[in-house]
Amino acid sequence: MVVLAASIITKSGKALVSRQFVDMTRIRIEGLVAAFPKLVGSGKQHTYVETENVRYVYQPMESLYLLLVTTKQSNILEDLDTLRLLSKLVPEYSPGLDEEGICKMAFEIIFAFDEAVSLGHNENVTVAQVKQYCEMESHEERLHKLIMQSKINDTKDVMKLKAIEIDKIKYEKNRSEKGGLKSLQSSSASSRLDVGFSDESISSGGGFGSNSSFAASLDLDSYSSKPKGRVPAPATAPPKGMGMQLGKTQKANQFLESLKAEGEVIVEDVQPIAGQSKASVPIATDPITITIEEKLNVVLKRDGGVNNLEVQGNFALQILKKEDGFIQIQIETGSNEGFQFKTHPNINKDLFLRENILSLKDSSKPFPAGQTGDSLGVGLVKWRMQSAQEFLVPLSINCWPSVSGGETYVNIEYEASEAFDLQNVLISIPLPALRDPPTVNQVDGDWRYDSRKSVLEWSIFLIDSTNRSGSMEFVVPPADPSSFFPIDVRFIAAKTFCDIKVGSVLPVNGGSPVKFASRTQLVTENYQVV
Repeated sequence: MVVLAASIITKSGKALVSRQFVDMTRIRIEGLVAAFPKLVGSGKQHTYVETENVRYVYQPMESLYLLLVTTKQSNILEDLDTLRLLSKLVPEYSPGLDEEGICKMAFEIIFAFDEAVSLGHNENVTVAQVKQYCEMESHEERLHKLIMQSKINDTKDVMKLKAIEIDKIKYEKNRSEKGGLKSLQSSSASSRLDVGFSDESISSGGGFGSNSSFAASLDLDSYSSKPKGRVPAPATAPPKGMGMQLGKTQKANQFLESLKAEGEVIVEDVQPIAGQSKASVPIATDPITITIEEKLNVVLKRDGGVNNLEVQGNFALQILKKEDGFIQIQIETGSNEGFQFKTHPNINKDLFLRENILSLKDSSKPFPAGQTGDSLGVGLVKWRMQSAQEFLVPLSINCWPSVSGGETYVNIEYEASEAFDLQNVLISIPLPALRDPPTVNQVDGDWRYDSRKSVLEWSIFLIDSTNRSGSMEFVVPPADPSSFFPIDVRFIAAKTFCDIKVGSVLPVNGGSPVKFASRTQLVTENYQVV
């Protein structure tokens, strides 16, 4: 079988998607595709048309044609099998079998065609396998995003330090000129940068699995300083010659603030200050690293109840050197009712079911070493759990908009389960288009208004036994209550739904246990209140 090209065309002959698989000129392929509508007669039941040089194998798809251009020596049965596979792939990626839907998803369809046909020959794959191959994540892309997030977090910390230094200078100046603490308090009341020495803290985000996008902002004015459970940052005396530098800093801050008022996200490439904690990037440095990760998909109803709660877990192994791969892993599991487990095809499934030991079927071979798969390593066991029981939800959100006196008062509160301690919590509330930021009357945590996206972001650094519930109230002009939904929620936790952990790692040929590093995390993939 030799497939020259695959195309999706209209009945008038316009090519919407076209992919060639052999070394032919573009003009030649376009000529072959353009000639097809003239060869198809009305009322014919055939699925192919032959010319002197090529064969057209086609299938009508509503107002379109799915077309394969093959050589005349190609096996017609294999051509039809390939055509059927492609006809199943197109609806998987296109929202509608019309010109607009095909053009919108053109690149995704071409990538799927590439997985089904290689160098003119069909691949022995299924629709599910093609979707899996196209959705594979890039380790380099994830690492780049983590590095960028680290820079954003460092920049935010530097801006906070500069604000503290400015406040300290004002304190010294007021004390020398007016000689007392009262003058400091009066000037602080009118100060544009209201940053308290005991309230403001410096923290480094962007650790493993961190998805706290609110750290990307440098907008000091829009944050309220009411953090919970964080260590206050020490105020340091300004170094000599700081006067001119502070003047430049204030001008730079005014310029940055004007950009931020227009909705720009400012990222500066700055050097970390001595003693400042840097965000960690999850690059494995231990010889053996085991990661237990769960991704959480939850859809909550705005009036209470759960539409869907789905947990997808992964037990991954990463080994740096090949000689360390001759191991087997003893795991411990509790009562995991409702979970469906699936092991990797190369894992000894009988040994896992009998003794909870993860070992390769061929014990003479080591586990793969190096940066394989995604950044977590090679997946050995996967599990899944789906439920509609509300008590399993880690974080519930209640939003109550009400109109009073020509304004809309929105009260939103969270209530967290005692089973999890949640970190880097970010609750994003969509708002109607506003000319001015909303007025926040009360908030437990921090808040920021993104004028470009018209979203109010409520962030809580940590939710534990000290703050299982919290609330925020803000005021906007009159608006439809449905305009505050869907609410998007993000957080991470160091505990998973599935009760699974590593007992020990032992050499295959016997011996003392091997040292290893282990990390466990729960991350939100999609968590919404609709």
